[in-house]
Amino acid sequence: MTASSLAPSRFSKFWLPILLASFLAISPRLGAQTADIADFAVPADMSNVHFYLITVDVGDSVWDNFGHTALRVRDESNNTDTVFNWGYFSFGDGVVAFSWNFFKGIMNYSLVTNSPRQEFAMYRAQERTVWQDRINLTNPQKARLYRRLLWNLEPANVQYPYQYFFDNCTTKVRDYLDEALVGSISQQYTGDTAVTFREQVQAHYESVGLVGFSLEILMNSNIDRNMTEWEDMFLPLKLRERLMGVRSDVAENGEQLMLLSDPQIFDSYPPPTADSNPYQIASLVLVAPVLFLGLMLKRIPQSYFATHSRIGFKAAGINFRILGLLGLLTAVFSGVYGILMLGSWFVSDHVDTHHNINLLLFWPTDILGVVVSLRWLLLCKPWPMTHNSAPFINYYLMAHVAGMILYGFIAFFELVTQSIGNIALYVVPGFLLFTLMIWLVGFEPAKPKNMFF
Repeated sequence: MTASSLAPSRFSKFWLPILLASFLAISPRLGAQTADIADFAVPADMSNVHFYLITVDVGDSVWDNFGHTALRVRDESNNTDTVFNWGYFSFGDGVVAFSWNFFKGIMNYSLVTNSPRQEFAMYRAQERTVWQDRINLTNPQKARLYRRLLWNLEPANVQYPYQYFFDNCTTKVRDYLDEALVGSISQQYTGDTAVTFREQVQAHYESVGLVGFSLEILMNSNIDRNMTEWEDMFLPLKLRERLMGVRSDVAENGEQLMLLSDPQIFDSYPPPTADSNPYQIASLVLVAPVLFLGLMLKRIPQSYFATHSRIGFKAAGINFRILGLLGLLTAVFSGVYGILMLGSWFVSDHVDTHHNINLLLFWPTDILGVVVSLRWLLLCKPWPMTHNSAPFINYYLMAHVAGMILYGFIAFFELVTQSIGNIALYVVPGFLLFTLMIWLVGFEPAKPKNMFF
């Protein structure tokens, strides 16, 4: 997300699903630190110290889709120019350890400092637009902010527990500025917005359809409440927009200045383009093959002497492979989503993935369907049931169908506060049809015990 833009390496698609379950966390807001900062020395003449807000547009990477915020400090007295960036995390303990900690909700990010040349070169390489705005502060306000930054650079304070909505690179700047202004920002923005956290997540992941679709499933009702004006400043562009509406205590030529002035654009690039609608793709991928397979059904006698028959496929070699591919896709997605939601409920501090109604639809045990799907794909035959396995398989599929019907009922009558309308509309119909299809042709009934042929 926002603060991950300084990651020293790129996430691989192999372990991206691990991060999706814990991608967004909701917890109480952390305000500016309350530690005593009076002992930190500041330059004698603060009029020579200038602060700038650095705002970076969204990028193409998963962690860049909300943008980024940094703070630039230029001191003319000693000719220093430094960018403070709260968006650094490290894979120092290895990818597996980092992923496991991320899943558990342990996300330790750090403050790093760079020269403007280094900072802007990185964003230029990522083709992300960068805005710089001068922050108009009085000398006492500058001193408070300067001391806070010195405090933050102390080894004991450089690392912090990152939280995507409430303690990230952007909220650090917001909180520190609010502290320097003795609460002027928080006192001005006290209302509610008409936008939920979920809507912001959906809007910012339009360019990465799979991520947006997965987060829609993995996040629960915690993120379906409207944000306050203070909370929505976790977004870099929203923070810049709101700060532009704050008046400064600095006057120039007898006129009071706004908090931000002298806007500059260092690099300008078009934002990422919207990806294809993931819900429409999910619906098409599920419904179209099942409808085609429905046209390929035929009756197959159990044996020459049997008085009844079962349902199978025409051109079984082709159609069972289609069923197998669709089964692999469904089993992997449903099983992984279910595992992540259920697992995070017990081991993760990311409460936005707990108590998720989507567990009614996506089951961790569906991952076992990979084995059954491989038989359809490789042997082009139904899975043979025994007298012992038949009741379990039938009851399992029956329970899945009942769960999907119940899910649709809950969504239609809006019986939960969690937003599940898109999933119910685009995913449930195809998932239900596929489950009925495999129940009909994917399993071969157990032979009667007195069958000799």
